[in-house]
Amino acid sequence: MRTLLIALAACFALTAPGRAASVDGLAIHSTSAGSGPAIIFVHGWTCDDSSWDAQVPAFSSNYQVITLDLPGHGQSEAPAADGFSIDLFAEAVEAVRAEAGAEKVVLVGHSMGGPVLRQYAIHHPEHVAGLVGVEGQLDMSGGPPPIPEPPLTLEMRENLIRSMFVDATPEPLRAHILSMMLGAPEATANGAMAAMLDPELQERHVIGAPTLLVVAGTSQLPDIAAMADVLPHAEAAQVAGTGHFLMMEKPDEFNALLRTFLEQRAAY
Repeated sequence: MRTLLIALAACFALTAPGRAASVDGLAIHSTSAGSGPAIIFVHGWTCDDSSWDAQVPAFSSNYQVITLDLPGHGQSEAPAADGFSIDLFAEAVEAVRAEAGAEKVVLVGHSMGGPVLRQYAIHHPEHVAGLVGVEGQLDMSGGPPPIPEPPLTLEMRENLIRSMFVDATPEPLRAHILSMMLGAPEATANGAMAAMLDPELQERHVIGAPTLLVVAGTSQLPDIAAMADVLPHAEAAQVAGTGHFLMMEKPDEFNALLRTFLEQRAAY
């Protein structure tokens, strides 16, 4: 009997699911692929971790590639309607990092993921090997991003999403993005949008980590000199011919920029 119990225990240990990261009692969905220095990919407003489908296989042969769904997004549990904040999102990232056991990480954040990276770097600088903002603001000291104030109707959300595309955005990609973003609950859409308008995000904090800001062809290349007092180790790049979802529209070009940053500037 004792031998049978030991065998059953061993079998259970092999098949039991891993521990789930959580923040404020909310279960956070995440994935991990590969091994090596860690990269955590953070999606944007009303998106999910499928935003990074073109990056996971490209980097998992040399890195531990981690994705997550922020609270209220994708498969992660949601806070109360008034519980959304960029700090909550940043702490969800920290919970996933701690769960993965990665001491230092490069954080890559798209759109709303930029402010999330900012908050993470302020609160957990010891774990940051580098920051990559993809169409996302890491320096918001000049004011909030140009976004509509909630509440947002479904029609307003759809019009906003469609404005993020360019003529060259493939139709299947448009369909995927629309389905993903319009599928997010109304509470998430409004709560996360309101979180980005928090005046606290506009306070000045120096972030000393190596930083790369990647913008779409429809955006203006950031003035690195003007933000040097906040991001003293930043550089910028632009991916021409893309809209807001540049890492999905031209993944090879974006991946090349990220790979160079990882190899030459990340401080693991």
